[in-house]
Amino acid sequence: MMLTALNSSATASAFSLWLMEHNTHRTPEPTGWPLLTMPIPAGAPMPLSDDIEWFPSLDDHLVRNPAQTFLLRVAGEGLAEAGIHDGDLLVMDRATPPLAGSVALVIVEGVAVLTRLSRDAQGRLRTSAAESGFGPPLDGATRVGVARWVIHRLWPGRLSS
Repeated sequence: MMLTALNSSATASAFSLWLMEHNTHRTPEPTGWPLLTMPIPAGAPMPLSDDIEWFPSLDDHLVRNPAQTFLLRVAGEGLAEAGIHDGDLLVMDRATPPLAGSVALVIVEGVAVLTRLSRDAQGRLRTSAAESGFGPPLDGATRVGVARWVIHRLWPGRLSS
């Protein structure tokens, strides 16, 4: 079955009802969000199926260690090259071991630093510094958490939602 177009006067509640009517795979009260069966190619048109694969919980999808997970809001564009921008939410995990290339929240000399980790010539993990490529080693730093997911807003000018 193909998706039918909703007219411009359709409301959010009408769309919700439409989703529930076309969900034949789950109970009437799903615990997560509808996930369409087929991935949608970016920039290329294709016919859609209105089949819903399942209703994944974002908690189940984004959180590996619930007791060790917290959210962090990013300020500034210092990690833009990593795809992390001002206002983004990071899903941080205190139980995930840091690796070179990971984005981590660490405390260095009493200051919280959100940074990408790298390795020096001796193989030690270090915070990244833009000028030299290497910042202080993590030997004396306190690792607070490793970023596992970034939740990036796509609309401009709405920092807190």
